[in-house]
Amino acid sequence: KENRHVFSKVNRGHGVEGCCVYSSLVFVYTLLGGQHGNVQPFSDEDASLETLSHCSSFSDGISVADEGGFVFEDAAQEDFQYKLKGFIDSTVDKSAKTRQGALDGLKTAMATRILYEFISERRMTITDSIERCLKKGKGEEQRAAASLACLLCIQLGSGIESEEVFKTLKPIFKNILADGSANIQARQAVATSLGLCTLVAEDDILDVHSTMECFENLFTRSYARADGTCPSISPQTSQLHTNALLSWALLLTICTSNQLKDILRKHLPKLQRLLESEDVNMRIAAGETIALLFELARDMDPEFEFDDWDELCDRLNALATDCVKHRAKTDKRKQRSVFRDVLKAVEEGDFQSETIRFGTERMNIDSWVRKRTYDAFREFVGSGMNYHLQANEFIRDVFELGPPMLVDSATMKAMKISRFERHLHNSAAFKARTKARNKFRDKRVDVGEF
Repeated sequence: KENRHVFSKVNRGHGVEGCCVYSSLVFVYTLLGGQHGNVQPFSDEDASLETLSHCSSFSDGISVADEGGFVFEDAAQEDFQYKLKGFIDSTVDKSAKTRQGALDGLKTAMATRILYEFISERRMTITDSIERCLKKGKGEEQRAAASLACLLCIQLGSGIESEEVFKTLKPIFKNILADGSANIQARQAVATSLGLCTLVAEDDILDVHSTMECFENLFTRSYARADGTCPSISPQTSQLHTNALLSWALLLTICTSNQLKDILRKHLPKLQRLLESEDVNMRIAAGETIALLFELARDMDPEFEFDDWDELCDRLNALATDCVKHRAKTDKRKQRSVFRDVLKAVEEGDFQSETIRFGTERMNIDSWVRKRTYDAFREFVGSGMNYHLQANEFIRDVFELGPPMLVDSATMKAMKISRFERHLHNSAAFKARTKARNKFRDKRVDVGEF
């Protein structure tokens, strides 16, 4: 009632202009203050007071808005930061549900916005909260805390600030990863987060190698035995080993030449054993890692040769044309698509490039190194990846995109294509994709009845 009273007061006091103000107030209130989720880092009474204060500031500052046009934006930003502060405070709440919600709220904010200044001032507070949740939390809370640690490093970028954060959290990550009695979901999340945090914030290449050894201790347990039989591993444990392998592959991209030579000699012959795994995700991860190793090896030595090359190609070809009946159709379809590309990479050194569009820019994923790096970042920022590619200086530096481009709304609107043009473009792309796929599909002939 109090909020409606303030809105109506603004409306009566300023006529048509007040109506615009009223509509904007309703939008801002609904978006930022009027609807709380399950987690409420502040009480309903505080929320009402907060909304009232913002309404008063809007009412008093209409003349300023005419001059600068920034009143609503500033107020919305203040509301957003106020909610973030509430989430940070709630990470130490007694209720596990509240802590979980606060961690998820911070994750969503960091994945969809650039918050460097706000986070930089509070990075140690957030780090302490993450440390506490990792140590004392269980399951989903630890999983959320591990993901938040990675997003925190992505926001801070590569430098002293992220190094301080990682130095605090790295021992905890490694303890959880090595602890067989720890929650399996927490270990899976830590295996993924530790890899990307190391890529972003680790300043010593020897420590990178040490972290890679932690991953090796996990995924090598999925190697097929010498007699060809696979070890009996639960699906959850297999996912842990897959995450460890993918993080290990990510760190391959920053290894020195001498380290790569040792890894190629030690692991390339054995990685083939993972292609026999019952888990389709493990087989795919192993295939992509093998393709990545071949690409790195050929970058060092264009004449690189592998002793078991023929045997490896036969295995990859079998997986690219797999028709085993006991495997699910979706698994086989996904596996065939990946292993066709892996086989090309091993045999011809080829890569099926992909173009990522964001704003007015484009980025080509033209190598296995870029693909593994892009997939690792996208796993954490999700749908916010395009925004980070546009605005996050650290991620733009990783992909060599240069400083962020500033494009005003008028230019963006002028560059936007119509719905009909977009439909034509999508139709043409669909036809081209269908033609390309038909080349690899089985041609079945109906021979009729005898």
